[in-house]
Amino acid sequence: MRDRIQAVLLIISLALLAAVVPAGVNAQQKQQYQPSVGQPGKDVIWVPTPEELIAAMLDMAKVTPNDYVVDLGSGDGRIVIAAAKRGARALGVEFNPDMVELSRQSAQKAGVADKATYLNGDIFDADFSQATVVTMYLLPDLNMRLRPKILAMKPGTRVVTHAFTMEDWEPDQSTNVEGRTAYLWIVPAEVAGTWTWQTPGGPAELALKQTFQKIEGSLRMNGKEQVVQDAKLAGDQISFAVGAGSAMTLYSGRVNKSWITGTARTGTGAGVKWAAEHRLPR
Repeated sequence: MRDRIQAVLLIISLALLAAVVPAGVNAQQKQQYQPSVGQPGKDVIWVPTPEELIAAMLDMAKVTPNDYVVDLGSGDGRIVIAAAKRGARALGVEFNPDMVELSRQSAQKAGVADKATYLNGDIFDADFSQATVVTMYLLPDLNMRLRPKILAMKPGTRVVTHAFTMEDWEPDQSTNVEGRTAYLWIVPAEVAGTWTWQTPGGPAELALKQTFQKIEGSLRMNGKEQVVQDAKLAGDQISFAVGAGSAMTLYSGRVNKSWITGTARTGTGAGVKWAAEHRLPR
């Protein structure tokens, strides 16, 4: 009788062990998921960005604790974690759920899970409109599909890509780290058209043409039209000059939708405030 009871207890113990071990093994396998370089994804294969280049990309974008960084196609999450370590809030958008889980575990281990978060989803469906910095390591055609959405973001948003450009939208800056290149763009304000304001001598009219961040144009003032020189647009910051020598006037200002407000300075004289309104076409 005793032997029979022991046999029954042994069978029950083995059954419980069989039920517990697979669950434990599955959990362990999930924790130990390791991606392989070149594995296929939804739109691209996975190739990690080296840590040195990640640091250079975040340096180019001048990431600070005030930033909200979104990495499109975040892979194993390393760019998001690096941004979070700089104090920024950071979000990774990744289609592969295993990668997302791995990223979350890595963020936890790095002690930045409160700032580094991950979304399992499609980069083309994701809302990243509130980002101040966008990072990407995608193919050129994917960059181009995202370009209209990026150009619609707030002027001054910084965009950094690894390896690939955005065709005729030339980068504002590039850097090379151990044979790999990163590119930086600053989303430009829309300034094309005519801007008008009043001066003591009468109305002024600034006519601008724009191709992304490159601008050119002319200024009509006091019955005289002059070509603007050294025109620059960096996000919502605009500057240009008119005239020559001691008569050269340097204009600088900030674009805020339908207004430009700034300072005009001639020679060593004190700056004069100017505020131009965007004149809508009739």
